Amino acid sequence: MLKGSVALVTGGGSGLGLATVERFIQQGAKVVIADLTSSKGAVVAQKFGDSAVFTPTDVQSEQDVQTAVNLAKEKFGRLDTTVNCAGTAIAFKTYNFNKKLAHNLEDFTRVQMINTVGTFNVIRLAVSLMGDNEPNKDGQRGVIVNTASVAAFEGQIGQAAYAASKAAVVGMTLPIARDLSTQGIRVVTIAPGLFDTPMLAQLPEKVRKFLAANIPFPQRLGDPAEFAHLVQSIVENPLLNGEVIRLDGALRMQM
Repeated sequence: MLKGSVALVTGGGSGLGLATVERFIQQGAKVVIADLTSSKGAVVAQKFGDSAVFTPTDVQSEQDVQTAVNLAKEKFGRLDTTVNCAGTAIAFKTYNFNKKLAHNLEDFTRVQMINTVGTFNVIRLAVSLMGDNEPNKDGQRGVIVNTASVAAFEGQIGQAAYAASKAAVVGMTLPIARDLSTQGIRVVTIAPGLFDTPMLAQLPEKVRKFLAANIPFPQRLGDPAEFAHLVQSIVENPLLNGEVIRLDGALRMQM
């Protein structure tokens, strides 16, 4: 079902987004990689030749995202799937009583702007092009896949900003699915657990092993390819809509 389709993947230069780009292209899709100028998105696109194109994108920017959507139309003629993987994280307590320091409000706002507002910005602009597609036998014109986190449900100490942003992505999944249902555009969110991404790669090996040991089964960090596999499954299963799917090996985060 991916063969011959066109996807827009934000955060496609690394981690979960990169794995998604690779899988889609392996399955015969064309991909617009939307990521920051400082990312490896351009290198990734070059690797895949005519199957991919990179466009520098800050998901908070209406102009950047609209450029990405326009590029999908200009380069590949359509847009079938949008996968929101762009995001950021911060760890800081609401108030540090030892240092008598409150959580920086600008940092809190920045996380909401990228993770929540950025996701919505991409959705609202991408569906304008998806809506032009001829519907299939089910009346489907496109699929949106968002990335939340298990932190949306079990945020840890210091994760107020991150958990709030991902809980908002979870919360808007159903209403957006309902909004877009008349046009045959499905919306599904994945809530990943602990994955072996560049963010976790920065941690000491001892810490990585400790984190993996907290996952019931399989007792290891998730492979980004497994996230990409689920994205493909969502696209190919027409009844999945308005749902949030945990991908975490039965992990339930503690304090």
